[in-house]
Amino acid sequence: MILTSAMYEPERFRSQAYQEIIDQSAVSGHLNIKQDCLERMRKEAEAGYPLEVCGLLIGTVTGQDWQISDIRPVANLNRERAADRFALDPAGYQAIDRELRGTGSEIVGVYHSHPDCPARPSPTDLESAWEGFAYPIISVCDGKAAEILCWSVNSEGDRFCAVNINHGGHS
Repeated sequence: MILTSAMYEPERFRSQAYQEIIDQSAVSGHLNIKQDCLERMRKEAEAGYPLEVCGLLIGTVTGQDWQISDIRPVANLNRERAADRFALDPAGYQAIDRELRGTGSEIVGVYHSHPDCPARPSPTDLESAWEGFAYPIISVCDGKAAEILCWSVNSEGDRFCAVNINHGGHS
């Protein structure tokens, strides 16, 4: 999903380490997400710029398709490198997880922003990624959302695969 044409690509995104963590040949399922959820992620990423913001995707998973009904912002606890790293607040995660018990919905992914960088995952993103979760990344350039792409970890846990985004409702 392209939102504006401005896009930055720091040299590190062209490095072998960054290229090796993406499986260019694989697409893994669909992220079916309401347009208002995408809009809220975009606005939150812009409001948090130039720091990374993060949050949780709420919904259900069927096979390799994620049905997203809500998003919840969660604090980024990374204070030293908040411009290019995030550390999802575990207390925020646990509180939302408890709240969802018995509702039929659960935490099915984590979104975050990349200030002045592409919406592609980094090796650091892979280190903290969980198999089965969806990972939308919002690229924010000069304070404006430029692109939202979604990723999931392959079954070996060593690379990300692209996930198609269907917005405007559930498919």
